[in-house]
Amino acid sequence: MYKKQRNMNVGAAILFMIFSLLFFVLLFRFISIQVSGEAGGKVIAAQAEQLYQGSTTIKSKRGTIYDRNGNVIAEDSTAYTLVAVLSEEMTKNKDNPKHVVEPDETAKQLAEVIDMEESEIYERLTINERRGKDEQLFQVEFGRAGQKLTVSQKKKIEELELPGIVFQPQTIRFYPNGTFASHLIGYVDSVEGEEGKLEDKGIMGLEKSLNDAMLGKDGKFSYEKDIWGYLLPNGEEVVEKAEDGNDVYLTIDNKIQIFIEEAMSKVSEKYDPEKMVAVVADPKTGEILAMSQRPTFNPETREGIDQTWRNLAIEDSFEPGSTMKAFTLAAAIEEGVFTPNATFESGTYKVTEKSPPVRDHNNGQGWGAITYLEGIQRSSNVAIAKMVKDQLGYETYREYLTKFGFEEPTGIDLPNEAGGKIVYEWPFEKVTTAYGQGTAITPIQQIQAATAIASDGSMKQPHVINEIINPNNDKVVKEAKEEIKGQPISENTAKEVRKVLETVVSSENGTGHNHYQIDGYKVAGKTGTAQIPKEGGGYITGRENYVFSFLGMAPAEDPELLVYVAVQQPELENTETGSDPVSEIFKPVMKNSLSYLSIEPTDYDKLQVSKALNFEGKSVEEAKKSLEKNRLQPIIIGDGKKVIEQSPAATESVLEGEKVILKTDGKLTVPDLTGWSMRDVMKFVKLSNLKLNSVGNGFAVQQNLAPGSAIKEDEYLIVDFQQSGKKTSDTEGEELKDDKSASEQ
Repeated sequence: MYKKQRNMNVGAAILFMIFSLLFFVLLFRFISIQVSGEAGGKVIAAQAEQLYQGSTTIKSKRGTIYDRNGNVIAEDSTAYTLVAVLSEEMTKNKDNPKHVVEPDETAKQLAEVIDMEESEIYERLTINERRGKDEQLFQVEFGRAGQKLTVSQKKKIEELELPGIVFQPQTIRFYPNGTFASHLIGYVDSVEGEEGKLEDKGIMGLEKSLNDAMLGKDGKFSYEKDIWGYLLPNGEEVVEKAEDGNDVYLTIDNKIQIFIEEAMSKVSEKYDPEKMVAVVADPKTGEILAMSQRPTFNPETREGIDQTWRNLAIEDSFEPGSTMKAFTLAAAIEEGVFTPNATFESGTYKVTEKSPPVRDHNNGQGWGAITYLEGIQRSSNVAIAKMVKDQLGYETYREYLTKFGFEEPTGIDLPNEAGGKIVYEWPFEKVTTAYGQGTAITPIQQIQAATAIASDGSMKQPHVINEIINPNNDKVVKEAKEEIKGQPISENTAKEVRKVLETVVSSENGTGHNHYQIDGYKVAGKTGTAQIPKEGGGYITGRENYVFSFLGMAPAEDPELLVYVAVQQPELENTETGSDPVSEIFKPVMKNSLSYLSIEPTDYDKLQVSKALNFEGKSVEEAKKSLEKNRLQPIIIGDGKKVIEQSPAATESVLEGEKVILKTDGKLTVPDLTGWSMRDVMKFVKLSNLKLNSVGNGFAVQQNLAPGSAIKEDEYLIVDFQQSGKKTSDTEGEELKDDKSASEQ
């Protein structure tokens, strides 16, 4: 009995020691956790927060790009990614399957909506049949064909009621205008960023250079939840608002950009040139109103992106050809050495005994003894060579190349701008530079230099950004200011240069005659036909192997618009010249832009111009008779008896035969707009308080509002415009006759 009691005491003691040891271990562990806040190498507070704290990211919006009038050019938009759920575990009720159950039928119906072959869709939907048990996929996607689906596409697929077909929302960059100043705007794409995550990033153009400015900052929503993930009723919630990226407002005008895109597309299809570039600018401010090129691409689909990555107007320098003569002329007039009525012998001219002769573009035949004014009109290389060598002097002319900004990049607010390359060592190089050969400059450098001629000597830096605004607080982050880059010539010189360049277009001797005239407006400009250097020296040959160009401004007396167009290596018919494709861009763009901007015709020599009479408050019949008597065309809006408003107003000038819109005090109705110019349509829209959406250029051929229907204020009027047909023009007399010519007209 004693022995048994003793054994029990020993056992109890051992158990006591074991439990005591465990207690001290637990106590030590408890204290160490309290002190360190860690358990198992992990922070307990963090574990608890992870268990009872939830958060979700609030996505920010990338900044929107607008044109000068607030029209969207690029913005973030919601699209959808198509997903097919393959896992049978998702289906709990066989009568309501949540996975793909009929891959053949599903593939057949999806192929009618997305751009993917039925067989390829079926292959994706049945991929698990070809994989092992441990390699089964939960879901599959459909590559590019299943990405960026529109709301309309999503709705069509949903209406098919296909089991297992679901959608994931995604944010995409939307370019509503398609091919529209694409190399200027650039595009956004998803790239792999930190930690392997995909993030949107600007790849080229403004999307790239302004990426950081337009990139927003994501916000976060933090909340308390229970162990099952439900929000606690009285839990703490913290919202960190997302900060959207800055919005960018450009100087680009949506309408003028559309004019230029449509004209270039037509010329591209008709002449299939190697390259084309066109720029429209406001010479008074340096604002770029439109800029386009071919080849180009669609930023939405990326179609054409592989053809060229460069913005040709900014990043490519090339020999300008005879458009350079406009600036040589300006230098000569400024220095007082241009004598328009003095004569010289055209044809050929030796700068030095050892240098090759300078030849006029008609194979050096020339036109005999002609005046220097006619030499400019005919684009005589000999005239320019003599002016630089014998009148201006090489050193003086070299100073003007610097004054006109041809040495340095313009500083335009676009990425990757190239500078000019002036070749000016030997006497022959100096005179060839003066007529546009040997030296290479960019189109945007020519635009900047031409602003000095167009805006009375004041050379303006070109720019495309108007302002950048923070949408979170509406504060202006950056605002463009007009920057004068210099005063290379005086106001009087600029006016004289414009007068001479106007004769290049209006004179029968002018290289721009029959190609660049615009009814009602005087155009001042200079043609160019530059040779293309080949590898190893020399120039490529062939009547099409040139860069044909035109640098023009209108109205010549006080230019409101400056347009540069260059077309490289177009395919020409035997009866066509290089000026044909160039003018088929320049003329519609300049004419439609002048009309769109309500810039009144000023060519009084060609058109009978008078002030409109005031008919407001007078009877419709009286107004009609008076207008017809003055050879004007009355257009009556409404069935009223009295005129309450008119366009053009009584203070504005009208042209013989012009439409005068009379708004009456009766019920307003829509007229038949067929054959109307855009200018006339805009007059009607202004009086009727409609909103105009125009397509194309030329004259109205179709309208959405039926003639005779009642006018509803703020309703959209959609009008299709088309060119009436190509005007036959004479062969340009001064066109290059063979490939030995040193330059062009």
